Amino acid sequence: MIREPRQTDAAGGADVAYFPGGQYAYRTTWLAGKDPVPFAALRFEGVQGEAAVFVNGASVGSLRSGYTEFELPIQDHVIWGESNDIVVEVDNSAQPASRWYPGSGLYRAVSVTLRPEVHFGRDGLRLRTRAIAPDAAIVEVTYEIAHGKNHDVRVVIDLLKGDEVVGSGTGTGSAGSVVMRVEKPRAWTADTPYLYELDARLESQGTVVDERREMVGLRTISVDARHGLRINGSTVLLRGACIHHDNGVLGAATHRAAEYRRVRLLKEAGFNAIRSAHNPMSRHLLDACDEMGMYVLDELADYWVVSKSKHDSAWRFRTTWQEDADRLVEKDRNRPSVIMYAAGNEIPETATPEGVALTREITEYLHSIDSDRPVTLATNLFLNTLVSMDKSPYKETPPTDGETSMAGSTEANVMINQIGRMMNLVSRLPRADKASRDAFAVVDVAGYNYGLGRYKRDVRAYPDRVILGSETLPGDVANAWHLVQEHSAIIGDFVWAGWEYLGEAGVAVWVPGKRAGLSKPFPHVIAGPGMFDLTGKPDITLRLAQAAWGRLETPAIGVRPLDRSGVPMVRSAWRNTDAVESWSWRGCEGRKAEIEVYSTADQVTLLLNGQSIGRRRAGRRRGYLAKFTVPYQPGILTAVGYRNGVEVSRSVLRSAQGDLGLRMASEEHSIAADGNDLIFAEISIADQNGLVEMLADEKVALRVAGPGELIGFGTAAPAPDEEFIAEARTTYRGRALAVIRSTGKPGRITITATSQNVGSASLVIEAVAPADAAVESIVRGADALTR
Repeated sequence: MIREPRQTDAAGGADVAYFPGGQYAYRTTWLAGKDPVPFAALRFEGVQGEAAVFVNGASVGSLRSGYTEFELPIQDHVIWGESNDIVVEVDNSAQPASRWYPGSGLYRAVSVTLRPEVHFGRDGLRLRTRAIAPDAAIVEVTYEIAHGKNHDVRVVIDLLKGDEVVGSGTGTGSAGSVVMRVEKPRAWTADTPYLYELDARLESQGTVVDERREMVGLRTISVDARHGLRINGSTVLLRGACIHHDNGVLGAATHRAAEYRRVRLLKEAGFNAIRSAHNPMSRHLLDACDEMGMYVLDELADYWVVSKSKHDSAWRFRTTWQEDADRLVEKDRNRPSVIMYAAGNEIPETATPEGVALTREITEYLHSIDSDRPVTLATNLFLNTLVSMDKSPYKETPPTDGETSMAGSTEANVMINQIGRMMNLVSRLPRADKASRDAFAVVDVAGYNYGLGRYKRDVRAYPDRVILGSETLPGDVANAWHLVQEHSAIIGDFVWAGWEYLGEAGVAVWVPGKRAGLSKPFPHVIAGPGMFDLTGKPDITLRLAQAAWGRLETPAIGVRPLDRSGVPMVRSAWRNTDAVESWSWRGCEGRKAEIEVYSTADQVTLLLNGQSIGRRRAGRRRGYLAKFTVPYQPGILTAVGYRNGVEVSRSVLRSAQGDLGLRMASEEHSIAADGNDLIFAEISIADQNGLVEMLADEKVALRVAGPGELIGFGTAAPAPDEEFIAEARTTYRGRALAVIRSTGKPGRITITATSQNVGSASLVIEAVAPADAAVESIVRGADALTR
């Protein structure tokens, strides 16, 4: 989808960022080994669109749902010792199929899975930490063997710490469990994400016939209103980020390196939790959370039986949700990072008796297949109130399969944006309580979307209720966090949104004028609320959260764009400021500069070129924010924080000076020559000291030489008229991001950027041959793609 030209009249409109969608055919060949294998399958980790799969011309199955994993048996159609043709036909032309940019086709990995006659089942290993203490942990591993009833089988389970076996056990039969005692265990937490290796071997007649190895962590979870969320017996407060599944300039394509980069940047910023909005996460993202340490709330679905988008398949939810839940839990069950499931997001029918019954059914089913993790339901109290009043903001649409159209969150968000802070008032109404309490009563954790105004009341009214801020406006994050700290029953807060995303075009973008709708017209492409922008740069809104968390050591200075000084702006409830962290605005001398300083200090003094502009109160009582105005002049802007009259911190912004040039940098000095690893090349227009100029944007052409290929090139611009896959792109606020993928061969990759007015820049990265060959046979992409 990211390669399609966007259209003003695209059927999906602003929801999917004006991408049209379409029909696609993927073709590749797989050379099968000479010896037949009893069980072979194609595993699809995610396909956007309705898909049909063929092997050597024979149909082997169909796929549905963009986020559910499917495994299709192919052994009856494989020609062993020969090249086998694999074709996947995808139809994603019915748009909008989602309330945001979904992507199209094979956006997650496809792999060939081969199994012997006697083997562990697909979800055949399940690790549970029964108890953990500094001296010992009790670990149980259950196993299930497929096609093993008539065989004499023995299961050997080892738990390894490096090369050392720290726990071991054996079992027999087609199903069973092994209990191990692990001495002096290293417990997994987000702060100490230690992973052991689980090695399970299946022996038949003295020969190892199947083996599974995976990384696991030892940790326990408990949650109650008195103690809150406890990991390994210690209370944890969730500093959470809601994120969508797309990877910005790469579109929806799931790249391991991109997911690791995202988790690393979020963690470095102070987040310790991620909520997948609003569907199951990719395996690559979960790997990153396991290894780097990030708590995960993995979500089943954004809709149930009531449609939120024209083509979102709510019509079949009743017949498919159990299979989707099975695949979600199979993927997550052994992962220490996953600490909670969300049954759904802003489900309007939960305000009705029928919806409450379905909430109970889904919750009980998730408990039955995974008894260790609590279940939450992210509920928009404002939306549920509207539904209970029969004041649906949705237009009536023809019912599908007997279901009646009801209010959904996109239209409710339009009203919320117009009402602004009134949603806090609405959430406090008795009707809001009545419209949500029955559904909350059947889940373990009550998820409040934009329900900050209810926290204090509900802590008193429902002493056994555990509350989670499942979505919070960026401007409310400080108030929400203080309530988390004050009440043990409130276990954390998730801001909307931690990372910028495609689709829901313009919902949080400030635009010039006096009136505007929630969605913005073409060519808007991003939603706009991200605390990290589309290229992975932190936004000033992040600083408010860091201040509230106690992680902002020096003042953060934001400046509202000087090129829009004095221009009326239409604001959004999902973005509390349009300021950026820069004092480099050439050509804006004398214009009124509106300055925001975020600080935990009691007071802040602002100086421009050494001259005091004034002193303002900051800190918690002032929402960590002090505001100033001053005519712009280039130079040095300094913020000094004081506590009890004593300077405790300071920070500066400087203007770019002298001639500007094109700069390029990357955190990677080398990458794996495996055909998958990525280079993130940051391009900027800056002075000789690296200070980026906001208003000197240039069209930059990119050329890649050597064993690398350009797969994404873009900026954080909210409304670009250029494609993400073009070799030339205009910078935005002086920056752009290019993503280059290894082609699989070792060698030197040279990236060269050229502009008309600010010169050129180059970067050299070495692609290094990986030490070990991949274990699985991977069907790598497609060698033909047609619309």
